[in-house]
Amino acid sequence: MAAIQDFLKNSFSLEGLAEDLASELANLARPMKISAGTILFENGDPGNGFYAVLEGSLKVSILSVDGDEQLLAVLGPGDLVGELALLDGRPRSATVIALKEARLAFVDKSAFERFADQNPAVYRHMLYIVGKRLRQSNDVLAARSFLPLPGRVAQALLQLSDTFGKPIDGGRVLIHYKLSQADIANMAGAARENVSRVLNDWKRSGTISRISGYYCLEQPKLLEQAASL
Repeated sequence: MAAIQDFLKNSFSLEGLAEDLASELANLARPMKISAGTILFENGDPGNGFYAVLEGSLKVSILSVDGDEQLLAVLGPGDLVGELALLDGRPRSATVIALKEARLAFVDKSAFERFADQNPAVYRHMLYIVGKRLRQSNDVLAARSFLPLPGRVAQALLQLSDTFGKPIDGGRVLIHYKLSQADIANMAGAARENVSRVLNDWKRSGTISRISGYYCLEQPKLLEQAASL
């Protein structure tokens, strides 16, 4: 419970929620652990609650009927997942799988609704979170429609830096999560070979680098410009 309390105090997903409400929300949460490769839930499953990521990482994706995967996001400590089901009551809209062993805190939908009905500020906060997630989805959709490949790759790297980024000297940002070119290509909606050429060009120009196997954004401003519509 102490870990959950600490999460709610420091999570950027719940930033702005009154401390007393955060503490009461933590009392509703049930800790759990899942191993790498475990499916947390699948597209179409009942939306029975939401999860807070305490440790580890999860991927959010959509699978086609042919089995092709479109990676939507990679989530880490400080993120929430499954919160949309709290508001619309519909089945899950994506599949979530653990990339690494993960510790989570699960809040049941019925328990949350009873608590939020008594504390409407919690609903307002969840609406804020869902609105932010929808804006991010809109950005991804717009990028896929209008941005050239370098812009889409830049957007993927910037999204990952939002979740796993650690500022280092000189304004650089280290993405403290080991990614393959295939992962980035999946997020950018492009072939790995084409994404590899973009990444290699940026390495030669000093826009990005690799440090101990991690991608480092050497010039984040240039990537932001590339990702702008």
